[in-house]
Amino acid sequence: MSVVPPLEVLFHPARTGGQRLYLHHTPPVGVPVRGTVLYVHPWAEEMNKCRRMAAITSRALAADGWAVLQLDLLGCGDSSGDFADATWQAWINDVVEGAEWLRGRHPGAPLWLWGMRAGALLAAAALNRLPAAPNLLLWQPSTQGKVVLQQFLRLKAASDLAAGGGKEAMAALRAEAAAGKPVNVAGYSVSTGLYQGLQAAALAPLPVSSASASANAGGAPRLVWVEVATQPSAGPGPAAQAGLDAWTAVGWSCAWRGVQAPSFWQTVEIEDAPALVEATRSALAGPHTNNVMGAAG
Repeated sequence: MSVVPPLEVLFHPARTGGQRLYLHHTPPVGVPVRGTVLYVHPWAEEMNKCRRMAAITSRALAADGWAVLQLDLLGCGDSSGDFADATWQAWINDVVEGAEWLRGRHPGAPLWLWGMRAGALLAAAALNRLPAAPNLLLWQPSTQGKVVLQQFLRLKAASDLAAGGGKEAMAALRAEAAAGKPVNVAGYSVSTGLYQGLQAAALAPLPVSSASASANAGGAPRLVWVEVATQPSAGPGPAAQAGLDAWTAVGWSCAWRGVQAPSFWQTVEIEDAPALVEATRSALAGPHTNNVMGAAG
């Protein structure tokens, strides 16, 4: 019979105001902590679609000896505020505070930031706010915030298409954002601070510093890029390969893993991806060399 790792649920007071929901998964009694993992969720409806997979994976990693923190960002889930209150900088602050909290609870343990979709952009944006670069685990990462926004705005255009106003709706939304007005799409009100921050966000590599190498026992921080692919054995696509090359060029130890699994972040029904869980457990288990490609599922 498998042992369910302990779960600590708390509301953490945020420095920017209000409280953030923290779900702290810890290894079973007697299992030493091998490292810590902070989950940075995607935005809008993708956050809800990914919640089950995030919880399943968090429990699996905790069983392997990792202390995992799932947090709800400002205005999301059970944290304080409404989505309309969120700004990009406030979300970066939440990620930094979560990382600091984990390091305080588990001093000396290696830290991973685990970003899903747009959460990968947030994880990357938080790197220069941390004293030493953590490792990065990126699930199906978004590489450009402006693309995330474009896809999001299309939801409004699609709803207006039947009335023949799709193009006009897109233009009106962009005009509202340019004028500093909140953008309302599919029940989400996006503030100017969130819109502009995400619009400018990119998965840009942070050069490795001597402090980062020291924090990783003298080695380079690791980046594991995991994608759902119809043919994982074919390796990363052009965008992923370009990203891996860019991060490798500034000193990161990078690897790509492809898995055969449903696109659970966008499916109508909630889907599980066991192959993704196992690929993640394997990736975090040990070191790798640059641009090693693996397939699972």
